[in-house]
Amino acid sequence: MTGAAPEPIAEVREAVKRFPAPEGGVVTALDNISLEVQQGQFATLLGPSGCGKTTLLRTISGFEDLDSGEVRIGGIPVTGVPPYRRPVNTVFQNYALFPHLPVSGNVGYGLEVAGVQRSERDRRVGEALERVGLSGFHRRKPAQLSGGQQQRVALARAIINQPKLLLLDEPLSALDRNLRQSMQLELKSLQHDLGICFLFVTHDQEEALTMSDQVIVLNQGKIEQVGPPEVLYHRPATRFVAEFIGDGALFHGKIQNTDADPVLVTEDGLRIAVGTGPGVGDSATLIIRPEHLSIAPEDPDDSMGVLDAVLEQMVFKGATRQYVCRLANGAAISATPPEASEEAFIRVRPGEPVRLAYRRSKPHLIVETN
Repeated sequence: MTGAAPEPIAEVREAVKRFPAPEGGVVTALDNISLEVQQGQFATLLGPSGCGKTTLLRTISGFEDLDSGEVRIGGIPVTGVPPYRRPVNTVFQNYALFPHLPVSGNVGYGLEVAGVQRSERDRRVGEALERVGLSGFHRRKPAQLSGGQQQRVALARAIINQPKLLLLDEPLSALDRNLRQSMQLELKSLQHDLGICFLFVTHDQEEALTMSDQVIVLNQGKIEQVGPPEVLYHRPATRFVAEFIGDGALFHGKIQNTDADPVLVTEDGLRIAVGTGPGVGDSATLIIRPEHLSIAPEDPDDSMGVLDAVLEQMVFKGATRQYVCRLANGAAISATPPEASEEAFIRVRPGEPVRLAYRRSKPHLIVETN
């Protein structure tokens, strides 16, 4: 006998939200969206600007009302419940700290409003600041803190009430690259230590892959795909996800068989050997990631596909080198081979022909259903 499935901490059911457009008419920010977020997850809403991710976050927090649909937190409907009565806290992009209050006053503000006694409030403020690495910063004002420190104060203020769900609206976007990468790891570690669900908004796919247990990819008010980062990267369900997450060359065409081996044939006649799975005549999109490619051996075996190209340039990226090539049909394709096979690339000069090889099982095919 198996136990019941865990109750999701947050549910959104058939959510619709529209806004009036400046030029007239309406814009549909959320187009019949349904999703579940589980307790203890670091979940991320990922998508380009205007896809609806911040609107979705604001409907969960209560700062926006849905036109139709329902939001549940901990199994309880909260549609129409004001933000301050929902068991969630939000960390905003600009942190929204009170400039006239010290760090302790900012962090403990919610407890003070709730009438928590001074001794208990001081204890919990101290614990929250210790969790975010700011012990000893009680008396500083926000203007005396760096951007990263201000972000940690906002986090401490958000977690001090022990919410069931913590919502984070692009809180790292104002930080420089090095601090941002450091804070990504710290946020993930903090979420693990607290054991509560974080629902994080970002348009940065690298950030989403680094931090998340589950990624919800949005596009034009709809959900494109939900899954762990590894699944979205290696097995994107739609062309949009394949283009938005990671680097890669995409090829669209129809599946044909040549001596029982499936081949994707593009409209301009490029033939690309693929793995098994799709049927003959299916329309499909193939994505080849840069790490799939290396220089072809003199006698490639049947498990390999080969593409004839011309090397255009080498781009040094520190830990890796990117080799930008041009295929016969004019399409660009890049390779970032492993160090063990890079020596063959180094011997090729820009303008010279190169044969690119890949294991046919590696590139992913997205078969169109319509």
